[in-house]
Amino acid sequence: MAMSCKDGKAVLDNGKYVRYTPEQVEALERLYHECPKPSSIRRQQLIRECPILSNIEPKQIKVWFQNRRCREKQRKEASRLQAVNRKLTAMNKLLMEENDRLQKQVSHLVYENGYFRQHTQNTTLATKDTSCESVVTSGQQNLTSQHPPRDASPAGLLSIAEETLAEFLSKATGTAVEWVQMPGMKPGPDSIGIVAISHGCTGVAARACGLVGLEPTRVAEILKDRHLWFRDCRAVDVLNVLPTANGGTIELLYMQLYAPTTLAPPRDFWLLRYTSILEDGSLVVCERSLKNTQNGPSMPSVQHFVRAEMLPSGYLIRPCEGGGSIIHIVDHMNLEPWSVPEVLRPLYESSTVLAQKTTMAALRQLRQIAHEVSQANVTGWGRRPAALRALSQRLSRGFNEALNGFTDEGWSMMGNDGSDDVTILVNSSPDKLMGLNLSFANGFPSVSNAILCAKASMLLQNVPPAILLRFLREHRSEWADTNIDAYLAAAIKVGPCSLSGSRVGGFGGQVILPLAHTIEHEESLEVIKLEGMGHSPEDTILPREMFLLQLCSGMDENAVGTCAELIFAPIDASFADDAPLLPSGFRIIPLDSGKEASSPNRTLDLASALDIGPTGNRASNDYSGSSGCTRSVMTIAFEFAFESHMQEHVASMARQYVRSIISSVQRVALALSPSHLSSHAGLRSPLGTPEAQTLARWICNSYRCYMGVELLKCSSEGSETILKTLWHHSDAILCCTLKELPVFTFANQAGLDMLETTLVALQDITLEKIFDDHGRKILCSEFPQIMQQGFACLQGGICLSSMGRPVSYERAVAWKVLNEEENAHCICFMFMNWSFV
Repeated sequence: MAMSCKDGKAVLDNGKYVRYTPEQVEALERLYHECPKPSSIRRQQLIRECPILSNIEPKQIKVWFQNRRCREKQRKEASRLQAVNRKLTAMNKLLMEENDRLQKQVSHLVYENGYFRQHTQNTTLATKDTSCESVVTSGQQNLTSQHPPRDASPAGLLSIAEETLAEFLSKATGTAVEWVQMPGMKPGPDSIGIVAISHGCTGVAARACGLVGLEPTRVAEILKDRHLWFRDCRAVDVLNVLPTANGGTIELLYMQLYAPTTLAPPRDFWLLRYTSILEDGSLVVCERSLKNTQNGPSMPSVQHFVRAEMLPSGYLIRPCEGGGSIIHIVDHMNLEPWSVPEVLRPLYESSTVLAQKTTMAALRQLRQIAHEVSQANVTGWGRRPAALRALSQRLSRGFNEALNGFTDEGWSMMGNDGSDDVTILVNSSPDKLMGLNLSFANGFPSVSNAILCAKASMLLQNVPPAILLRFLREHRSEWADTNIDAYLAAAIKVGPCSLSGSRVGGFGGQVILPLAHTIEHEESLEVIKLEGMGHSPEDTILPREMFLLQLCSGMDENAVGTCAELIFAPIDASFADDAPLLPSGFRIIPLDSGKEASSPNRTLDLASALDIGPTGNRASNDYSGSSGCTRSVMTIAFEFAFESHMQEHVASMARQYVRSIISSVQRVALALSPSHLSSHAGLRSPLGTPEAQTLARWICNSYRCYMGVELLKCSSEGSETILKTLWHHSDAILCCTLKELPVFTFANQAGLDMLETTLVALQDITLEKIFDDHGRKILCSEFPQIMQQGFACLQGGICLSSMGRPVSYERAVAWKVLNEEENAHCICFMFMNWSFV
């Protein structure tokens, strides 16, 4: 019986209407909100429980619920399309404004070009010797460049504030700075925004424009709390607040920034911040450094800090039609690069680095909070998003504190053992121990009464930070010592924890349990379960497993100027939001601002076809060609809780442990270096490897045998052409073993991208790990068919990357790969039209 519902009426196919009374519609709506898709038994139960529905047939009830779900789906889709339309409209407005600004910049450059051309011609025609005049003029310029001290009285500060506002707006929407698009950033409705960096101006500068789903006042509130979103910010102290006649406020701030590495001193700023509302209703927060002032407050130099300068910068926040805000961000600084070793100066002279660390970080924080507001308030782990962000912040902040070792936090340096490669700091401050809650960890008094930090930095050559960090994350057993990990666990009395996940290798067992990731996936928070633990250095028997809370960022090798971090800390069994954390880890900072030209999977190729190097890691050359040289600095810091009488022993242990990690990292970096790979006598090009070509031919022949069609469209039948075409196939193609617990042995480029892994780590990923419970059930039901019939077609669904990100695919095909003797060699999967959810 065909039936539809409109305005409370049920229409039968014989043309008669069955009218629902308002009471019936109200009852049905109430039942719909309780259970939008009731079963047949449930529908009959509803009729019995609700007498007002007794005169309606069960089929009519079924159709009413179908139509109601359809209307709900249409309503949600209409709402989504309206939101997209509003976003596109706002983005179009933003792009038109950017286009106008660029046209003004072009006109300005054309004018300057004409002026300089005329000036050059006049200079050429001039014959008079003006050397004396030049000396006088030059002297006058030097004299006039020395500005007299600025008045820092309330009236003088207001003048400085208005001047800062004008200069900031000329950078945000005008042509005061020549902006060029940041490498690797393409504006669009799904991008983070329009990001540009300066060209040829004093210091380093970056600008971003974007849309956020928050009201302007909320945006300003978030951005002014810089220490909550800017990981490098140690503290911001508001020392004075002055209201202005126009309803704005002037604030005097003192801000400290952490040093990113042990090789550079930290920075501080003495700032004026001006908040005001423009005539068009836009909200502006602008800042600049206060220097050379008199008749007002000042901030003397602070020991161990280098006073940096912030040139007029800030945020222009405009309300967006339909809700949300359009925001312009400008960061312009002089970070005093003279104060760091020459090798580190590119880090302080790069506008790209400033854009990634500061400007884009602000936009990401706003987008993340807006996303959390629109989503469920509690994640699948029972944690609110804000609580998970706080845990990430605590990990990062704790690592920075240990790395910098400020004396006002209780850190003091121990004497070295004759070498200065590893620095040892000790902290026995009660405030530090109380903040860690070590006194009552897991319900038992802790005997640890001091913290020790061992830290070091090293220069890396020709290895992309993202690839190295990914290896360190996925192959912990290559560098970590289980006994040291056990000692770290004992320090906070960690115990059993009821979490579950998928094994990814190492220690007899390393399990990664994703907790959360940001919407751009540039950062993830996860729990690491380590199994097969040993004994502590004091031979105290410990549990056979431990848990780490781990923060991982900078895994995208295509992101320019991004530092890669792997920070972790043992966690208590309770895993409370205020759990004691002693962060340790790695930070790898690229020193070359140019974009790396290599493929993200340059070192990771057809694993089953490549030779084993001295380090035991498979590697290969790149399909896309050799990459340029890259330099980066890695900083390592490890924290240990200990009893004060054990200080010398723990210091010696920590120093040797960090040295062993440095040695391991150097070995891994050498193995991943393309220069090492190209000189390795045992390695051959993948396209010329007979084993790889044979595997590719088996895959294609088996697919044709079972499916009756060709897998590839090759113009040539050569083995090398087949392998190359298979490697670049748009669908994800992966092969796994026929063992009891199948593991992957091969993936093409799309397969590696889908799993977010490398072929160094591919063989640590089991087939069952990439499927959820529903997918594993389907796979178990289809596996016998694959073995008997030779192939199976799987419905679309969701699988998981090695980073825990959900990946959707429209459908998948699995088939047996037969060798020359027609024996089963492996099973091949092809995931079609996949994308990250």
